[in-house]
Amino acid sequence: METDFKYLLKSFGEDVFISDKAEIKRPHLVSVGSHVAIDSGFYMTTGASIGDYIHIAPQITVIGGQKVKLIMNHFTTIAAGSRIICGSDNHLGAGLVGPTIPEEYKDEITFADVVFEMFASVGTNAVILPGVILGEGSVVGACSLISKNTEPWTIYVGVPARPFKERKRDKMLEYAKKMGYL
Repeated sequence: METDFKYLLKSFGEDVFISDKAEIKRPHLVSVGSHVAIDSGFYMTTGASIGDYIHIAPQITVIGGQKVKLIMNHFTTIAAGSRIICGSDNHLGAGLVGPTIPEEYKDEITFADVVFEMFASVGTNAVILPGVILGEGSVVGACSLISKNTEPWTIYVGVPARPFKERKRDKMLEYAKKMGYL
């Protein structure tokens, strides 16, 4: 990042790139580790805890407001066009829908953090719903919808996403250990 934007963050490590075309609505609620790249078109309304060796590709949306956050542990990624939903109107008719509606008239809203455990990855144009924990090493395939927690080291695909196959882990764990992360 070429501007002083990162100095508005709660904290940041070394080797941090945040595109000047990224929009972080609440930077004071965001901590960023080291060796992190956040590309153009990133839009976030939540808080965040972003670990080391993270890549957030172009055109990513993270929404839900200041009550919730995105937690990305080390060695995690989000591919282009994906949506991480940490807060959403339930749309069940309990009230009116939208952020401009006064509190007393609002529909019920689900707020919950989304967590990426170490080595978890999300493919292009995937959607992750509130409260999901992506298990260690799990992968969400392109264009998939995740509404429930994922099992460690499992690849998920589809709408709704279902387990597809097991992901190899030996080399990833070996290399992370050599780098001092395990």
